[in-house]
Amino acid sequence: MQEHFDDEYVKMAQAQGYRSRAVFKLKEIQDKDQLIKPGINIIDLGAAPGGWSQFARQLVGKKDRIVALDILPMDMLEGVDFIQGDFREQAVLDQLYALLDGAPVNLVMSDMAPNMSGNKGVDQPRAIYLGELALETAKAVLTKDGVFLVKLFHGAGFEDFFKEVQQSFTKVTIRKPKASRPRSNEVYILAKGFK
Repeated sequence: MQEHFDDEYVKMAQAQGYRSRAVFKLKEIQDKDQLIKPGINIIDLGAAPGGWSQFARQLVGKKDRIVALDILPMDMLEGVDFIQGDFREQAVLDQLYALLDGAPVNLVMSDMAPNMSGNKGVDQPRAIYLGELALETAKAVLTKDGVFLVKLFHGAGFEDFFKEVQQSFTKVTIRKPKASRPRSNEVYILAKGFK
């Protein structure tokens, strides 16, 4: 816990009014890859507490849609539609489609991670499963040439998942932002050019 409070990114998030330190992971990827820009609509999976949506909202246009989804509650953010529920459930997907109202989705981003038990044999398959769900969602909603950003962990199943993403996108890279804790095997797969 003390490590969290001593963390420079936690302090920066508090100082800059962001909801989480995860903002700086997205910001670093954004600075390098320019995935968020005016004129795009975004779905943020596993969004709570809302840092990624909060950051993205500053970069898109007023009329652009950001839809955040999470099982956990999230305080409302101006200009962000929030759906609380499990996006594996049809009712939640129906709500998402109703909100989008036919608008194209240009970016699906997911910072989801399972509740970590500390047991890699349990945690890794769960993390891959969440990645698979995010990829399925991206494939269902993205417009042609859309972008997909997903958090994963190096380990069993990672290579297979990476290859699966490559089948649906023209350019797939791995990003390890400085804001990711050095001892964490967390990385982000950035996929551009949805086929």
